[in-house]
Amino acid sequence: MSYLNFDKTVMINLERSLQKEMIRTNRAGAYNSTTLVDCNTRKYHGQLVLPLPELGEDNYVLLSSLDETVIQHGAEFNLGLHKYGENTYSPNGHKYIREFDCEVISKTTYRVGGVILTKERMLVSFEPRVLIRYTLIESGSPTLLRFRPFLAFRSVNELTHENARACTNMDECEHGRYNRMYPEFPALYMQFSKAVEYHHDPAWYKGIEYPKEQERGYEYKEDLMVPGYFELPMRKGESVIFAAGITETDTSKLKTIWTKELKRRNARTDMFACLKNSAAQFYKREGDKCYLLAGYPWYHAQARSAFFATPSCTLDIDRPEYWDAIIDKTAVGEVRAFMAGQTDQIKMTGMDDPDALLWFVRACQKYAHKYTVHEAAEKYGELCREIVDFYRRQNHPRAIVHQNGLIWVDGTEHPATWMSAVENGRPITPRTGYVVEINALWYNALKFTEELLRDMGKEAMADLMEYQAEIVRDSFVRTFWNGLYLDDYVVGDYHDKEVRPNQIWSAGLPYSPLDRKQMKAVVDICTKELLAPRGLRTLSPKSGNYRPFYVGGQLERDRNFHNGPIWPATIAAYARAYMTVYKHSGISFMERLLVGYEREMSELCIGTLNELYDGNPPYRGHGGMSFAPSVAAVISVMDTMKQYKNQPEENGLNDGKENTL
Repeated sequence: MSYLNFDKTVMINLERSLQKEMIRTNRAGAYNSTTLVDCNTRKYHGQLVLPLPELGEDNYVLLSSLDETVIQHGAEFNLGLHKYGENTYSPNGHKYIREFDCEVISKTTYRVGGVILTKERMLVSFEPRVLIRYTLIESGSPTLLRFRPFLAFRSVNELTHENARACTNMDECEHGRYNRMYPEFPALYMQFSKAVEYHHDPAWYKGIEYPKEQERGYEYKEDLMVPGYFELPMRKGESVIFAAGITETDTSKLKTIWTKELKRRNARTDMFACLKNSAAQFYKREGDKCYLLAGYPWYHAQARSAFFATPSCTLDIDRPEYWDAIIDKTAVGEVRAFMAGQTDQIKMTGMDDPDALLWFVRACQKYAHKYTVHEAAEKYGELCREIVDFYRRQNHPRAIVHQNGLIWVDGTEHPATWMSAVENGRPITPRTGYVVEINALWYNALKFTEELLRDMGKEAMADLMEYQAEIVRDSFVRTFWNGLYLDDYVVGDYHDKEVRPNQIWSAGLPYSPLDRKQMKAVVDICTKELLAPRGLRTLSPKSGNYRPFYVGGQLERDRNFHNGPIWPATIAAYARAYMTVYKHSGISFMERLLVGYEREMSELCIGTLNELYDGNPPYRGHGGMSFAPSVAAVISVMDTMKQYKNQPEENGLNDGKENTL
């Protein structure tokens, strides 16, 4: 049995199987996503979902689902599954599923009487096309397969309903048909690897429901158009491939393409293999550029998330070629464009966030630790210096360096940090003034840039960075240290004393402004009040503002977003800080903490990690079903553990010195 395998006892239990989702992506930004029983429960689900830049920034669902029917001796067995009103599920195809496996690609095994049929899915790597292979393993009599395509042709953020604009015509193409429901959309080509018979029978399937949207307080009912159905006979042992894409393909090459694409896949045989696979799914090529998407199904390329996650999603999984594509060929140019005021050349959102460029410097620092400081200095030394000077010279539009050396931000009108939820356009968590993690990143950026400049032989500049860093260090401790832990933000005479995870970055960055006693205090309070099985809570349960469950309508969820739920993205800094303080004695503790993430590989969106989790049991996952910072953080923890195991026990952080682990 494979690592990601589910038998019929799971599949027939809809309370369990409908909570388990899968998502597979490709480098063109397309994805295939549904539940393990092929019942779409989100408006974001679909057999083929892809970006269409000519229509907007959203992804678009073209092919929502493909219902298969096995026909023998005139008896029909429909393998599809949809939810309708009054908790009705039809046609109940899940009862025929005997096994679902997705170690390499998703594979569903059906048993209908004497028929055993497998269905396997994957996306073509660099074009928006999904391939589905059907293999008739067993059959004691002639078998006919029928396929009904459910068409949506809409944004993932919308729903469609029966309308007169929709074109139900199906025009002929090689071994299939194509449809353009609306003139502004491209055509969807549906083709088979062998000749197929098409029957035109257009109909709207009304009132299909998406319970995940209902839970979130959104519109959740839609009508989908089925233009007709395809039929083809199959014999025992035969395989046929269905292809759906926005261009016509040569059907004679489908089996060759399948074999080639299958060889590109690596098996997900353990947690690291799952995370490595998930990390690679965030890569998206656009022409000669490449981006790391923040997550699926609704996130795009975001500067803060990309700079946070790229090192672990490339270097830590031995994919340096994608580091080069994302950072060297794409991000470096966009960072320089931002500092030059050329905003029209920036694809990543949030480049103007006060901490985005500091996370870029942190990414370069991780590159230095993976290779050498000298190599990092050659590639990024000058750019890191320019970034630091960009802040120092007060050129950043949303960050001011005060005379005490600290960065001041205005978070009252617009979110200034990753805690970015808003209500009526204003931050729900209005972190403003001196913000703890921004200034921890600032100190780390100054010290790392000093390190690069010394390697470059620019001692005078390095001395200036060292001088600036010492000012920041002294001011940081005076401003944030309250004798027990770090205040979250300080504005005027107000010190926000809510216990939040943001302080952990001051102890978890390679250069910390804290001494060892202060670092230990930060680690200990985060362990005592914030640590949970999936990471750190965003607010201590001791707070009167603690809201642990990410549930309800949009406003309620936004209010809860950063006020209690767990964000796995915080676990990387926590692990580094914990190991810095407790060194090798902390290895077994951190390994036990990783067990919780191991369980998540077979829960919710299988083989990956959600954006956030409830702060209280049972710690249910929410938000983006596959989130790059979450995946990157756990990969980072595993890399930290590996490094500590390879280091002698006496190694550790001396006060004021860099911890290279």
